[in-house]
Formats: sequence, C-alpha cells, structure tokens
Amino acid sequence: MPNNKPLVAVMSDRRQIDAAHYFHMVGEKYLQALISGSGIYPIGLPSMANKLDVSEILNHVDGLFFTGSPSNVEPARYAGPPSKPGTWHDPERDSVALSILPAAVKAGLPLLGVCRGFQEINVAFGGTLHQLVHEAPGYNVHKEDPNATFEVQYGPSHEVTFVAGGLLERITGEQTITVNSLHSQAVDRLADGLKVEATADDGLVEAFVIEDAPAFALGVQWHPEWRVQEDEPSMAIFKAFGDACRKHHAVGS
Repeated sequence: MPNNKPLVAVMSDRRQIDAAHYFHMVGEKYLQALISGSGIYPIGLPSMANKLDVSEILNHVDGLFFTGSPSNVEPARYAGPPSKPGTWHDPERDSVALSILPAAVKAGLPLLGVCRGFQEINVAFGGTLHQLVHEAPGYNVHKEDPNATFEVQYGPSHEVTFVAGGLLERITGEQTITVNSLHSQAVDRLADGLKVEATADDGLVEAFVIEDAPAFALGVQWHPEWRVQEDEPSMAIFKAFGDACRKHHAVGS
C-alpha cells in the first residue's frame, strides 16, 4: 500500500442482522465522503471493547471519524433518565467510542464526529444529551420526516450560524450555512473543554471543537457527508480533516 495517504479509523455500528449473526457496519456515504472529500484511506473500527487495545489502535492510524447512526447513546452514560421503550441503543459502540475519544485527543490524533459522533464527543468529555430535543421546551423539531424520501430527509432544513473567527468560519469562508437535520438526540449540557462553533436559530448547539486538542477536533450535528461534493462548506470540512490527517501522517512517516 502506498504510504502517501493517511489511514483513518471509522467508528462502526454493531448490528444484529438475524437471530444468530452480528455485523460491524459503516455506512458507505461516510466512506465515500472520506475518500473523495478528505483524500484518506478509511478502515472500519469494530465495536468490540473487550477485544481491542485502544492504545495499540491509535499507534497505527492518522485520524478517527465518528459516524452518525440510528442508535442513541445509552442515557446511563451521562446519568440521564431511561430511554422510551423501543429506543435503539448500541452499548458496544458506546464502550469503544467513549473510551477511545479522550485517548485519541491525548495522543494528538485529528478527529471528526457527525450526528451520533458529535453526541459521543460531548458525552465522552462529561456533557449530557436531550434524548428527544423536539419535546424539550423552546426547541424546534430537528428530526426528519420518516415518511419522506432520502432526498427530502437529507435536504436543506435550517440555518446554522458560525461563531465569528471560529474554525468553521475560517475553513468555509461563511458566517451562516443551511444544513440538513436528522436527529432527536442533541446537546443538553455542553461538556467542559468543548467550545461552541455553530448554533441553530433556537439556540441549539450545532457544532463544537475540543478547545485544547493539539490537532483538528470537530463535531457537527448535521450530515456534511451527504452529497459532499455538491456542497462547498461540506467539502471544506472534510478537506480540513484530511489535511490534519495528512499532517499527522507526515510527522509519523
């Protein structure tokens, strides 16, 4: 394998496909965005906490990407109330993601989280989540219409405003953009050490950075991977992540 591209670990979901078999899965849209937008080699990171040595993994990759998912972070992870019956959880993914995130930051690895990945970053550093933000007073409906087509679900939903002088304003050259919105979980209390990068018009935190991280460390609530090549701000996010991974790779080569 050529050594001119960085290797990035991509967080996998653990899903039971039938009564006897579990699979570790990564959505193709994320892989495509990382390949075409970031210019890296993506590899799946299994959700197998008891089988993986986190420190060993970090020694072999140049960045980490935390995907979205239909599953919710288990509320016990942030001392939240029990979920409503029928809520989809992935405790194995929680175990790996919430342990590897602080270790990755400490190791100086670039990281990018979207949707569930954004929420995982907040929880990993001590923050809390709304499980159903559309039921919380003062907030808009941020979830998708389950009966709509994917084109509509991932279509433009609402504006977010970037913090003046922040990372997102610098890399996109924009002050506001319109994003898609497909989530029920959302930031309630922002973890110490995370700095707001973008908000929705109802005040909901839509993006943050890990303030003292030595490398690129960004979380966004929306899905910039969707049709990444057709949207300049989305491409800017993935390119900036790829540039940070290339920088890490060059230092380690």
